[in-house]
Amino acid sequence: MDSLIEQHKNSESRARLSTQRILYLRAQHGEQVDVEVVAETGSTNADLMARLELLQGPVLRIAEHQTAGRGRAGRVWHSVPGGVLTFSLAWYFPGTSQALLGLPLAIGVAIAECLLALGLPVSLKWPNDILKDKKKLAGVLIETAAARQGGSWAVIGVGLNLSVPDALETHIGHSVADAPWLAQMDRNQLVAQLLNSLAAAMEEFRQQGFAAFADRWNRLHAYAQQEVVILDRGQVVQQGLALGVDAQGCLLLQTAQGTLPVISGDVSLRAAATP
Repeated sequence: MDSLIEQHKNSESRARLSTQRILYLRAQHGEQVDVEVVAETGSTNADLMARLELLQGPVLRIAEHQTAGRGRAGRVWHSVPGGVLTFSLAWYFPGTSQALLGLPLAIGVAIAECLLALGLPVSLKWPNDILKDKKKLAGVLIETAAARQGGSWAVIGVGLNLSVPDALETHIGHSVADAPWLAQMDRNQLVAQLLNSLAAAMEEFRQQGFAAFADRWNRLHAYAQQEVVILDRGQVVQQGLALGVDAQGCLLLQTAQGTLPVISGDVSLRAAATP
């Protein structure tokens, strides 16, 4: 793994991430967000979670390399410098954390719509994965905490695969998607466009909740009208036809017992095995 990291450090030819460049490229809602670029850190999510009481407004923290990135359910998010874009966005919401249940799906919509505008065909897997060619391209991890002044902070961690070498895919243990076209972009421009999309989505979510995103999510649903299983700690807990999501972000499954809502948590979705 060390040689893989060195290889990418030595071969990286794209522009390095720059705080000033990203700040300059922000637009509209993104202009209210402060930006921090660091060469390396354990986890951008952990960094921001540790500083929530000191934050005066929204902050985007992005690292050239994360050494302890995390995904849902405590999973490790593997990365190499230049090959995976990893960042976190801290955002304050006036409501309680209970009001943020649909936020991961709204984040997925914002990222997917940004990537689609850049010409990358993507779809969404409930609750919070962005897919390309039915393989994971990006993931989202959201952590929340009560704010001292009332309301809640959400720290939204995003990992986006740009260029995944074979050695990293082997290390992960399964195939993933990447986006060589995006890997050729100025990464500061890419980050700024993602920030603008996410900031606009945060304002929309604050005002209208997930209801404003439900139809958009369903249009991007990777498993629409397909038979799927819902797993909890590796065990199948539900199976049915994936109809889409409701205004709260619950997945609607058509089962023999009728239409059942599945609430997002540490459960995961898979295509059902074909007979």
